[in-house]
Amino acid sequence: MEAQLHTWVDRQEYPFKSQWLSLKAGNMHYIDEGEGEILLFLHGNPVWSYSFRKLVKVLSKKYRCIAIDHLGFGLSDKPPGFSYLPEDHSKNLTEFIELKGLKNITLFVNDWGGPIGLNYAVNFSDNIAKLVIFNTFMWSVKGDKHYEKFSALMGGRIGKFLNLKFNFFGKIVIPKAYGDKNRLDKKTKYQLTRHVPSPAERLGVWIFPKEIIGSSEWLNSIWEKRKQIENKQTLLIWGMKDIAFRQKELETFKLFLKNSQTLVLEDVGHYVQDEAGESIIEPINEFLTSST
Repeated sequence: MEAQLHTWVDRQEYPFKSQWLSLKAGNMHYIDEGEGEILLFLHGNPVWSYSFRKLVKVLSKKYRCIAIDHLGFGLSDKPPGFSYLPEDHSKNLTEFIELKGLKNITLFVNDWGGPIGLNYAVNFSDNIAKLVIFNTFMWSVKGDKHYEKFSALMGGRIGKFLNLKFNFFGKIVIPKAYGDKNRLDKKTKYQLTRHVPSPAERLGVWIFPKEIIGSSEWLNSIWEKRKQIENKQTLLIWGMKDIAFRQKELETFKLFLKNSQTLVLEDVGHYVQDEAGESIIEPINEFLTSST
């Protein structure tokens, strides 16, 4: 069935065995490569686990690397009745972790993978070993014009029309989010955007920008529990040419994460794991093998 449905996937770049787990809300696609300590990778909008391929290829030689596709993204189901709210994505994540029996997890998060994964972390902190955080957030941004304008535009009627009809987020926003546009070749752009080929399958892509402000109460609930992870050993890897998350957000993380170290990438944008790729493997390896 997979070969018939997903012939467009570049299996040279993404040479992993596709697996699916049946959740209450739908079938979640994931990859599970290597053995050892568990590294769990959580993508954001509008990409999928493909964005972590460069890290998984290398890190799976020493670790067990699991990367999921949120429902509505990648090779996961795109159920029309699902809410696609980040809070419910996080519930799916919790269900996935419990069904798979994953223990002592190091979380890798980017974009909406941040709140989705860090919500799990603050509620089940005993099951989190370390954190690797790429450009993201985990608090309400209500009142910040930078986010309110974007959420109103891309999460409103115009954004719904553009995203559902023309895959605007994938075709226009992804290229703009790269610090160096030359790092996004046509093949990579195709792979990152092809997973939502029809308007009916792009609902999740539209809901995320809507919920930047719409999920403020839920985001605030994560922030209120931040002390649960403030002493977790954390590596912050931040692209400074991001159009979404700025130095301001990086400093917010640094301020409360008391056991963190930071790697700043001046010429990298939003999707650090893809754009920086192999160049961040060494510092990640050093971090994973270091003790508190």
